Amino acid sequence: MSDARQSRFNIPDVFWQALKTIGLEPSAVLRQARLPVTLNLHERRDRRQVSTEEFFRLWDAVGVLNPDPAAGIQLVTQLDSATLPPSSFAAFIARDFRDGLQRLARFKQLCTPERVHLNEEGNTCTVTIDWLRTQEPSPTLLIDAAFATFVELGRRGCGVPIIPRSVELTRPESGSNALADFFGCRVRHNAERNALVFDAADLNRPFPGHNPELLEMLNPGLVAALAEATAPSSVRHQVKNALKRILASGRPEMAEVAREMGLSERTLQRRITEEGTSFRQLMLETRQEVVRLLLSEPSIEINEIACLLGYEDTNSFYRAFRTWEGTTPARWRASRAPSTH
Repeated sequence: MSDARQSRFNIPDVFWQALKTIGLEPSAVLRQARLPVTLNLHERRDRRQVSTEEFFRLWDAVGVLNPDPAAGIQLVTQLDSATLPPSSFAAFIARDFRDGLQRLARFKQLCTPERVHLNEEGNTCTVTIDWLRTQEPSPTLLIDAAFATFVELGRRGCGVPIIPRSVELTRPESGSNALADFFGCRVRHNAERNALVFDAADLNRPFPGHNPELLEMLNPGLVAALAEATAPSSVRHQVKNALKRILASGRPEMAEVAREMGLSERTLQRRITEEGTSFRQLMLETRQEVVRLLLSEPSIEINEIACLLGYEDTNSFYRAFRTWEGTTPARWRASRAPSTH
């Protein structure tokens, strides 16, 4: 998956459903994570997006509100497979465990910036995960839930109790047997990596629920969505998207945009220069695009637009707009309003 994919994503609805199965209300988790309590509502998609680090805060909040060491596992085991999004459900009707794991690894990218690695070598298959757009360590509950997802896929898909060879965790021992009881194998703590190791022979186990007709219907749409989600986008496009999210905070600095994109300021400056533009130019273009969009909506007052764009006062906005368009915002809006008789 290209690192150039969008830096923010929508949390799958199944996450909010899973919280309720372990006795947590989404609004309480959002408050604990210091995130807008409207994130789980069916608002405009761009208003429900989070960064990887914000997603991590959600999982940390789950751990605070439900300190049960088995909470991450319960989030997975108590869900009905039929409620999963198509990107995950397709894995449960795959040909065999190997096919299911490969589909899950491939299409998980549609929900979160998660890169799943499957390394089959000799008589073992090792599963590891990288999270993009962050330098923060993965929350322990998120790791538990991710590894439980792979094991549950095998157990539900094959209809037999798949037992991993081992589980490796970088965290120290907690004194709980919850993980060992679920996985049924040795759980090694203080390891160098977080990894789940299967016996390669288990990957050949067929899925009795294999549904090639339904897969044939789902696959083209998933492949097309994946191609769109992972298509490289220009730095110009990424910077403008970041600016649009933070314009209302005032005049965004490059350092703030770089943080939003998960880059260092120096790296962002270099990439902007390589595309033959400047941060100042991208800021100007972004403001112009947002202004035209907002002015096309008659219900939004002009002084409100100035505020939304981070201008100190309406006069400053008027002067800038006249420089761009050669007229006032009100006249520009009137000239594009549909004629009435």
